[in-house]
Amino acid sequence: MKLYEHLAKEVFSRHGIPIPPGRVVTTPEGAAAACQEIGDVALKVQILSGGRGKAGGIRFASTPEEAARQAQALLGTDIRGLRVERLLVEKKLQIDREIYVGIVVDGASRRPLVIASVAGGVSIEEVPEKLIVRQIIDPTWGLLPYRTRQIARRLELTGDLARQFGDILVKLYRVFRATEAELVEINPLVQQPDGTVIAADARLNVDDDALSRHPELPRVEDGTEMELRARKAGLSYVELDGNIAVMANGAGITMATLDIIQHYGGRPANFLDAGGGAGVEATAQAIELLLSRSPRALLVNIFGGITRCDDVARALVTVAERRGGFDIPLVIRLVGTNEKEGLAILQEHGFEAYRTMDEAAAKVVAAAAANGGQA
Repeated sequence: MKLYEHLAKEVFSRHGIPIPPGRVVTTPEGAAAACQEIGDVALKVQILSGGRGKAGGIRFASTPEEAARQAQALLGTDIRGLRVERLLVEKKLQIDREIYVGIVVDGASRRPLVIASVAGGVSIEEVPEKLIVRQIIDPTWGLLPYRTRQIARRLELTGDLARQFGDILVKLYRVFRATEAELVEINPLVQQPDGTVIAADARLNVDDDALSRHPELPRVEDGTEMELRARKAGLSYVELDGNIAVMANGAGITMATLDIIQHYGGRPANFLDAGGGAGVEATAQAIELLLSRSPRALLVNIFGGITRCDDVARALVTVAERRGGFDIPLVIRLVGTNEKEGLAILQEHGFEAYRTMDEAAAKVVAAAAANGGQA
């Protein structure tokens, strides 16, 4: 689970990490009131995506009137495919220096990994590897003060800046452990002209499996409107930017389906794993969900194990009857449990099915292109 910046900052602040004064607003009037109280402000869209600044999602204002205008321009817009419904209006910082610091679960060592760079800031992804410091932490002992001093020296931080950096890094690790996080990040950690250090931004991603142990944390639903609808229906769904809708049964076969569509020059519109054992109505809902995005073609790729081919066939027939047929090309690959029964149902209603993924993928890419989709 990802937390919005303002929620992550609330958690950081409770652990003693300094953050700028600010408030969350949902109207231009709220932004004006915040600016009246704080002074010069930054207005930051609250979406669960990085790169907001480059996408125009951070603006500045010196007067309440200007803050209201900037808020009016941001609220209700889409940035990186996400609708802006709230803004964090906080004090505009004077910046002498930026440092990137984060802690993540390292898959190779299965331990916390500190990542830091004095060449950080908003473009940490572009920083050369030689300018990034990485330090594995033994969870038995935690992040001991001498480790923070080592990291500060490797970053060539000295004096009071090194001391403040070490203090914040220890507190950041406490957040990491206390929330059972997958990632905590400050990007950037800012040194101001008076020498003080403050978290200008905050990210906190919590392990979903740990949420039951953390009732104190807010719950945030991450995803597009379509992804949230799919989640409520019990479907594993991720929205992509292509035009060929995909439904398969199982994460592995779904990923393979996306790959083979791209192999033949097509662009998948989504990842949808309908899972095993879904009944007729659940499968029909999954198909309806995909069709609601108006793709150029639909590929249903089923290798039935727990999933019964006759149930999938009945679901397709159900959707066709509800909609008066399919208004886009439909390509079906149906193999496995109750395959004969499923194929008989499809043939009875005028549908054709293929036996191999290659045949089906080539067919759906050609059909999407003929239906006006870019191959």
